Amino acid sequence: MAEAPLVVVDSSGVVTGWSSGAEQRFGLSAADAAGRPFAYVLAGRAWRRTPDEAVPGLWVEPLAGTDWGIWASDGDVGAVGQALLDMMFLQSYMPVRVLDTELRVTRASVPPGTGSHEADGLRGRLFTELCGFEEPDAVDAFLREVLDTGVPGIRRVFHARPDAAKADGPHPGQCPVPAERRSLSVTALRLEERRGEQDREGTVLGIAASMVDVTDEARLRRREATLTGVRENVGTTLDIETTCHELVDALVPAYADVGVVEIVESLLRGEAPQPGPMRGDVPLRRAAYKGLPPPARRVGDIRTLVDGTPYQQALSDLRTRLVPLTGGLWADVDPAQARVIRAAGSHTLLLAPLTLHGGVLGLVSLYRSGDSEPFTEDDIPVAAAVASRAALGIDNARRYVHEYTVVSALRRALLPQRQAEQPAVRTQHLVLPGRDGTNWFDTISLPGARTALVIGEVSEHGIHAATALGQLRTVVQALAALDLEPDELIARVYDSAAMLMQERNQLPPEDPLHRRPLAASCLYAVYDPFSETCVVASAGHPAPLVIAPDGTASVAGVQVGPLLGAEERGPVAAATVPLREGSLLALYSSVLRDHAEPSSGVLRRAFADPDRPLSHLCEAAAAALPDAPGLQGAVLLLARTRAMPPDRFAAWELPHDTSAPATARHLVAERLAAWNVGGETGEATELIVSELVTNAVRYGSPPVRLRLILNRGLTCEIWDSSTTAPHMKYAGAVDESGRGLFIISQLATLWGTRYAPQGKTVWSEQTLSPDGE
Repeated sequence: MAEAPLVVVDSSGVVTGWSSGAEQRFGLSAADAAGRPFAYVLAGRAWRRTPDEAVPGLWVEPLAGTDWGIWASDGDVGAVGQALLDMMFLQSYMPVRVLDTELRVTRASVPPGTGSHEADGLRGRLFTELCGFEEPDAVDAFLREVLDTGVPGIRRVFHARPDAAKADGPHPGQCPVPAERRSLSVTALRLEERRGEQDREGTVLGIAASMVDVTDEARLRRREATLTGVRENVGTTLDIETTCHELVDALVPAYADVGVVEIVESLLRGEAPQPGPMRGDVPLRRAAYKGLPPPARRVGDIRTLVDGTPYQQALSDLRTRLVPLTGGLWADVDPAQARVIRAAGSHTLLLAPLTLHGGVLGLVSLYRSGDSEPFTEDDIPVAAAVASRAALGIDNARRYVHEYTVVSALRRALLPQRQAEQPAVRTQHLVLPGRDGTNWFDTISLPGARTALVIGEVSEHGIHAATALGQLRTVVQALAALDLEPDELIARVYDSAAMLMQERNQLPPEDPLHRRPLAASCLYAVYDPFSETCVVASAGHPAPLVIAPDGTASVAGVQVGPLLGAEERGPVAAATVPLREGSLLALYSSVLRDHAEPSSGVLRRAFADPDRPLSHLCEAAAAALPDAPGLQGAVLLLARTRAMPPDRFAAWELPHDTSAPATARHLVAERLAAWNVGGETGEATELIVSELVTNAVRYGSPPVRLRLILNRGLTCEIWDSSTTAPHMKYAGAVDESGRGLFIISQLATLWGTRYAPQGKTVWSEQTLSPDGE
C-alpha cells in the first residue's frame, strides 16, 4: 500500500511500530504502546473521541516477514478489533495464552488446521503445567513479576520437556514442541481495562503470554558462544599443558559435561608431530580433564589406544565423529573404558582429532551425560573447529618448547659444568628455575692460586641470548688467559662488544639481528689469597655483596660503567676490596639488586649465618626469594675466601747478582723435597727457576722475589720491579744466550707475564702427575 500503516504488530500481536497518527487516534504515546499486545489497546478503549464521533475503522494486512500492518478504515473498530483478535487466536502459529490473575488459562490460541477442542483442553490449567517446564517456579515468578509490576517480560527463555507435562496426564495441544528438551521464549504482558483517558491505572485483568520455540536458535548461539570462547581463551600462553587446560575450561560445562584432552607424549618434549594416521602404539598423555565424576585416570597418565575403539578410529582416519554411547559400546575390546562411561552416565561422545598440516597432535573427547541434551550431527563442525583452533595453540607451544629445549641445552653447554677446586676459595652457584636464559657466570683459575669470578647477562632472549652469552663468555675466558687486570680485561670486553655490534650491522636486512643493539653486562673480580683482596671491575653489572666473617654486610664500592654495547663509555675503573679469611662474596643477577640491599634485603637475611655451608646458603636464598616471573633464571654466585695455606707455598727474596740462580735452585730443591716432588718434575722446576731468575737479574731491577706455589699444579713466580716485557727469542746454533724463555715454554705447561704498577711477575705452571712426579 502507498501510505504507511498506523500500527505494526508481529506474529504474536505485539506492537512493534506506532506512528504519530496512532498516537492521535488512540491517545497512547509510542513509548506506552510499544511492546504491548494490540488487543490491549482495543480493549482499553483509549482512543480520543467524543460520544457522538464515529468510531474509526481499521483493516489488517500482512507485511514482509511475519509482521502485520494496521491501517485506518471507515468501518467499525470493534468489528475490526474482533477480527484482529480472531487472527491472533485462530490463525496464529505462535501459541498465545490469556491468563487470569491466578495464572490459569482463560483463552488459548488454536493453530490453523486444528479444532477448538485443542484450546478447550487447556482452559483452567496453570500456565506452568502446560509444557513440562524444567523450572516451573522460575516461570511462575516471572509471570507474577509481570502481573505485579506491569513491566512487560520480553523473550525470557525457559527450558521444557514435554514428557514431563505428559506425566501429569495428556492435554491435547498443550505444548507446540516435539518430545525432547526444548528452549521456549516466553513474552508476557499484563492486561488492563481502562475506563476513559483519565484512567491511568486501570483494572488488572490478567496476562497475555506468547511462546516461541527457539531451540534451534539457542543451540546455534550456544555453539557460536563455544567457538568464541575457544578463540578468545585458548592459546594465551606458550605452554602445552596450560593450553589444554584452557580448552577444557572453555568447553566444560558450557558445551559438554566432561572434556578430555590427550596429547602425543613426544610433543611435550618439543618433538615435531608425526604425519597421520597415527599408529595405535603411540603413547598419549592425558593433558587436561574437567567434569564430573572424577576421572578414572589422572592427568599425566599415559595410555595407548585400543584397536576397535572410536578413539583409535578417530586417529586412524582423522575424522571428527559423533558416537552414541548406547548398547554394548565396545566392551569386548576395552571393557575398562566401557565401565567408566557407564558409571558416568554418558550418552553421547564427540571425538575430534588434533591435527595440523597433516601431523597428529592428540585427541579431544567431549561427553554429555545424564539429562544433558545429546550431541547431534550439527555439533561435528563445532568440534572440528574447536580442535583446529586448539591444535594451532598447542603447536605454537610445542615450537616454543622445542626452541626452549635447544636453548637450554646450548646454555647448559656454555655454563661451567663443574666448579674447579681452588685452594683458597670455595664457590657455589644457584640458578633460579625458569625459562630465562639471559644470565651467565663463570669461575676461572688464574696463575698464582688466584680465582676470577665472572657474572653477566644479555638483553636478548631465546637462541639469540644463548649465542650472545656464548660469545661473551668465550671472550672473557680468552682474555682471562692473558692474566690481565680486571679493569684492563673489562676495557677489552667493551672493544669486543663493539666488534660484535659491527658484525650485526653487516648482517642482511632480513636477519633478525640486523642492527639490533647488543646490551649486556659483565662483572669481573679476581681474588688473591696472598694479599686477601679482591679486585673488581664492572660493565653495567651491580656491585657484589660482601659479608664479613662477623656478619657485617656491605656492597663493594665499585664504579659501575655503562652496559656493553653502549655508544659512549669512559675509562674503566677497578676497586680493591679487602676480604679477610672467611668472608662471603655474593655476585648476583641485576634482577636481584633490590633483594641484595645490605640493610633489609632478602639475601642479607638468608646469609645471616655466613659460616653455614655454601650449599645451605644457596638453599636459604632460594627459599627466601619470591616466586616471581621476573626472577626466573636469575643467578647467584657465592664465594667464601680463605688465606693461602702456609704449607702450600714458599717465598724468598733473592740477591740481585750472579749468585741468585744458584741460590734459587738450592731453595727450590729443599722445598720440593719437603713436598715430595722430585724426579723429572723436580729437575724441570729447578731449570725453570734458574732461567727465570737469570733473566730477572740480567734484565730486571731489584728487588727480585721468588715464590713457589703447590696448587692444582706447581707454579713458579719471579717478581722484579722492572716493567720491561720479556719476549721469546729463537737463538742460533752458536748463540750463547737467548734460549731461556724457549726452554721454559718447553718444560712448563703454561707460562706468562703479569704486570703491576710497581713491576712485573713472570710465571710458569707445570701439571703434576698423581704421584707428584
